Amino acid sequence: MKTEKNILIAFILNLAFSIFEFVGGALTGSVAILSDAVHDIGDAASIGISYFLERKSKKQPDEIYTYGYSRFSVVGSLITTVILLFGSTMVTYNAVVRLFHPVPIDYSGMIVFALIGVGVNFLAALLTRDGDSLNQKAVNLHMLEDVLGWLVVLIGAVVMRFTDFAILDPILSICVSVFIFINAVKNLKQIENLFLEKIPADINLQEIKEHLCEIDGVLDVHHIHIWSLDESSHYATMHVVAENGGHELKDKIRKELKHHNICHVTLEFEASGEHCHSEICHVERSGGCGHGHHHHHHHHH
Repeated sequence: MKTEKNILIAFILNLAFSIFEFVGGALTGSVAILSDAVHDIGDAASIGISYFLERKSKKQPDEIYTYGYSRFSVVGSLITTVILLFGSTMVTYNAVVRLFHPVPIDYSGMIVFALIGVGVNFLAALLTRDGDSLNQKAVNLHMLEDVLGWLVVLIGAVVMRFTDFAILDPILSICVSVFIFINAVKNLKQIENLFLEKIPADINLQEIKEHLCEIDGVLDVHHIHIWSLDESSHYATMHVVAENGGHELKDKIRKELKHHNICHVTLEFEASGEHCHSEICHVERSGGCGHGHHHHHHHHH
């Protein structure tokens, strides 16, 4: 698969490169380069994770992971996010210390590193440009961010080279780190929403309820639960009150839900007089079984 190969190449490039950056930051004494190194390590991690977990998350559901493996890529992005939060905090801390105790920096070395940085990341951005998966798009976005990060360092290095305004280095570093931090927090929020089974962002429960109630034969819809595995595949369960819940009605409901991007649906049909016992979990469900008018199977207790 082309996408996967590209992601792997980008991963190797990025990993090798972030090691090279830590060395560069140490040699030139620039924290701006170090903050970019953290950014890149985070990106390399997320690319690596999305490479391995992207492959795993494509596995079909089995008897152990009945929902399939797509949450694995969410776990991957959780790990990356934590790495980035930690890294950017450390770098910000170091940069703040630097503001008060400026250190001599080798500007020419910094310019050379920044030029290589722009070049390598530009190459990686080109490599990961074509791909359709969400993960792939995220990877490409990371690459473009890296190019920008290095452009910032390059401009900063050139300015300092000619003005000797050494405090600019930690200032740039703090800017890059804060940018990383804010994005990581946004990411964390999304991941939390998934794990708390929050309703997916593109779905309006009220609207779905109204649409379903407009279908002929549907008297009421309640106990709607809608959640998402990975922001793209949505699941729903609901109770539908209908006079005769035949398969035509089911098809209509499924079709309507498909419009809303919900492809995995579990429906429970109830007759209008039937009392819905979902509030309290009764072991014996009265009113549903044994009356025979729309249940063909017998329950063995």
